[in-house]
Amino acid sequence: MASDSDELNMRLIEDFTPRLRVLVKVDQVLIYLHSIEADQKERILKKAENDGNQAAVDLLLTAVTKKPHAPGWFRAFVDALEQSGCQYAADYMQLNIPEPEVEKENYYSVKLIQLLAPSLMDMKTEVVRVQCLSAELLTVQDAEIIETTTANQGRRNGAGELLRRIVKCRPGWFSTFLSILRETDHKDLYEMTGGLPDCDEKGSDVKQPSQENEPTGSGEAATNESPAAAESCGSSQLRGNSTTEDTQDDTTGLYKGVSTESGKLPDNLEPAQPDVAESVATARSQEKAEIVLRDYQTDVARPALEGKNIIICLPTGRGKTRVAVYITKKHLDNRRAEKQSGKVVVLVNKIPLVEQHYVAEFLPFLKSGYKVERVSGDSQLKISFTEIVKNNDVIICTAQILENYLERSNSGEDEGVNLSDLTLIVIDECHHTQKGGVYNHIMMRYLKQKHKNRRLKKEQKQPVPLPQILGLTASPGVGGATKMEKAEEHILRICANLDASKIMTGNLGKFTQEPRKTVVTIEDRKEDPFGDVIKTIMNAIHTHADLSPTCDLGSQNYEQWVVQKERKAATEEDQKVRVCAEHLRQYSEGLNLSNTIRMCDSFNFLSKYYEEEIKKKTTPDEEAEIQITETERFLFNLFKENKEKLQKLAALPEYENDSLTKLRRTILQEFSSREEGRGIIFTKTRRSAIALSQWIQENPKFADIGVKASYVIGGGDQSNVKPMTSAEQRDVLAKFGKGQVNLLIATTVAEEGLDIPACNFVIRYGLVTNEISMMQARGRGRAEDSSYTLVEVKNSGVAEKECVNEYREDMMNKAIKKIRALNQADYDKRILEFQIQAVLEEKVRMVKNKQKTMKNENPSEVTFSCRGCSKHVCTGEDIEIIENMHRVNVKAEFAELYILRENTTLQERLLDYETNGYIACKDCGQRWGSMMLYRGIDCPCLHVKNFVVTFSGKKISKCTKWSELSVRFSAFDYAEHASQVADSSDEEETY
Repeated sequence: MASDSDELNMRLIEDFTPRLRVLVKVDQVLIYLHSIEADQKERILKKAENDGNQAAVDLLLTAVTKKPHAPGWFRAFVDALEQSGCQYAADYMQLNIPEPEVEKENYYSVKLIQLLAPSLMDMKTEVVRVQCLSAELLTVQDAEIIETTTANQGRRNGAGELLRRIVKCRPGWFSTFLSILRETDHKDLYEMTGGLPDCDEKGSDVKQPSQENEPTGSGEAATNESPAAAESCGSSQLRGNSTTEDTQDDTTGLYKGVSTESGKLPDNLEPAQPDVAESVATARSQEKAEIVLRDYQTDVARPALEGKNIIICLPTGRGKTRVAVYITKKHLDNRRAEKQSGKVVVLVNKIPLVEQHYVAEFLPFLKSGYKVERVSGDSQLKISFTEIVKNNDVIICTAQILENYLERSNSGEDEGVNLSDLTLIVIDECHHTQKGGVYNHIMMRYLKQKHKNRRLKKEQKQPVPLPQILGLTASPGVGGATKMEKAEEHILRICANLDASKIMTGNLGKFTQEPRKTVVTIEDRKEDPFGDVIKTIMNAIHTHADLSPTCDLGSQNYEQWVVQKERKAATEEDQKVRVCAEHLRQYSEGLNLSNTIRMCDSFNFLSKYYEEEIKKKTTPDEEAEIQITETERFLFNLFKENKEKLQKLAALPEYENDSLTKLRRTILQEFSSREEGRGIIFTKTRRSAIALSQWIQENPKFADIGVKASYVIGGGDQSNVKPMTSAEQRDVLAKFGKGQVNLLIATTVAEEGLDIPACNFVIRYGLVTNEISMMQARGRGRAEDSSYTLVEVKNSGVAEKECVNEYREDMMNKAIKKIRALNQADYDKRILEFQIQAVLEEKVRMVKNKQKTMKNENPSEVTFSCRGCSKHVCTGEDIEIIENMHRVNVKAEFAELYILRENTTLQERLLDYETNGYIACKDCGQRWGSMMLYRGIDCPCLHVKNFVVTFSGKKISKCTKWSELSVRFSAFDYAEHASQVADSSDEEETY
């Protein structure tokens, strides 16, 4: 039966290959196709780069349909199409084919755009881009690409990019685009594309948007109205030039055009990514005339409406953000009524939350009367943040951006932004306003100015105006307290840091909702031959390196022990122990993976690690000869001798861990017992999130009950797993919000702030941190009758930690109750004491830092040695710093010490620089850092964790970040280095 199904699916792909060639965007789909090997993905991407997208699609389809088929291969392919935003292609694969009339109208629409491209490219690209994004003709990622193209290549090229993308939308896009042209005052273009001046009087079905009623642009609505719309607005003009046969035979012709140089659409138009990160704003873009609050929301907002600084503490999913929007609107309304300007900044601590707050909350309610903008770390708008603040009423941004511009103003570097420019600051997830956090840095500036203002008042001088502060949190936590007194102190310190006059909680009444909670315990394996082989290997390494661990292999204590051994050995230049400790860490991770996910995932992890290690020892050219030590040879041979045995054991399902069995049962139960299941699985590591997603996609039982899984992981590069870009995170979260993905596997990146009202179950899989994370994760389940399940994993101790967190949650609630019961004078006195203490501690810290900087002013005191072979590499005098961030060494002598290798996992374009390879020791292959192209100059960028650092003759055992090394390196002199590069180029040309 499965074979017949496979043949039908193969035939379906074959029949619709012409459609797929123009509707599939290869680079996006490959991200979600885990069944295709990495090297094969590279070949497909190379094909796209050299021969175009359509040629690469053929290669992709060959890989997808290659036999033997893994179970669920076709479902995984369709899921990849949906998750990557190729919705129209996914429709064809699921036989959701538009009616012939709709296809024909779409064909005419595309042809019309092609014919009129030279004129359409004179549009006001930026204005049309914004409207197309709002109407969901463009995704957020599309809009950013168009914005970049416009900025770098001009308005016409940006218009060409816009047209190239909207013609890939599902049928129905044309009528919406027509409405946008009319709405944006492109009267000539509107009439030229079929919108006749008397179209309204003839009863056109085209929905013309206005400020009160903007287009939703949803695929379904647009599809339903498009035939009539096109009919009424002049698309019949084209029928004399085309036939029905054209529509059927020339599918690829729909998406072809000519060069932008001639003013028309470019050749080989690649399909856009419909719905990749579709904005929730469009679903809510109907202007909301009034914000209606529940009684408990009105109660917690009252002090803020009186102008007081407060913290609002409400459980996750109970409308804190909606209250903040209400307070923001009232604040701006009152300022306007008093004929004063209002300026509100909303701070978040994660990039995806910028877009979420903008499109789902602040923009829909405020756009009729106020200018709302958002800025995040991956937005080009951050470059002009000062102007953004000047020209808008509400700015939603990541906290670091505001802090950077406050520092610019403070240092006199440029105009920057001042706290006095703002009238209200909303701080989301304000429990992070503690020592070391960016929220705390911002509020410390506030508290310092507040205390200066007291002095100014005494001197009868004008104080500097400060903004009102509104903090939002679901849980301030207890900061690890074990006694009620310390829990109170922790919460009061947060109140002091935010200068809050009150912490407000609400009586939720009938809105109180706690998900059903279940703790799933596991049984230990009766036999674990796979784990036994790994332990045997580890014991052999212990013997070789003369190491004697005192804790269980694979436990958290063991991992800490190994890390300490590695650091000590590196400092003492004991390469035998250092290398063995590094390999033991990988085997310990392998044991953890076999206890958390599949044995085959653990085997693949170890196998890939050894492939990479061996690759390090292979020389890219004949000049360099990388040394392989006896210890490294021993370790390579040890894995090689056991590799086949591990591979065979990994394929035996009877030895799989019980945690995975219980997780499978829980998922099946959640989806089978609900009419429409939508849930989140929280797991500890990026690697386990990806592996679990792949496991679910490959399991036909999940496909049978309609499970559509995807993963979301962090964006930093702290681990060896390739991080997710912000656009990829937004893409997945948008699809989860709309139900196109109904099971999200996430690391802790998704615990805070994720707004998914329809999520009805949460599973924490072997992951428990503190009481704040527990409450945040539990709060993701917001639908009626939601559930919260904790699945135990061996060596995780999650059941015990969960009990501790529940106790701390109860302690936190009691502490908040006691604080709220305090007499206001007593409360104010304690808050003032904590604030004065915080300001004094900050002054002491700054003095110490200044002394350190002065003491370590000479970088020659610092030397760097290769962590792999202890070879001297350079001194601090050789290192220069770019943009106060990147430490580089461009000395000619340094270039003789390393080899350059391609880094396939790191292809990230930044503002003025890009990284596209890594540098490694020429003698031992140890990675040293990355090769960075900075404004046309190759700059080897060093990562301090790859070196043993000696300071004033004393080796530093732990130095994993540059911030831990208080040395002032000289600034990178771009003009000097650029002139040297230019001179050498002239000499080469002479010869």
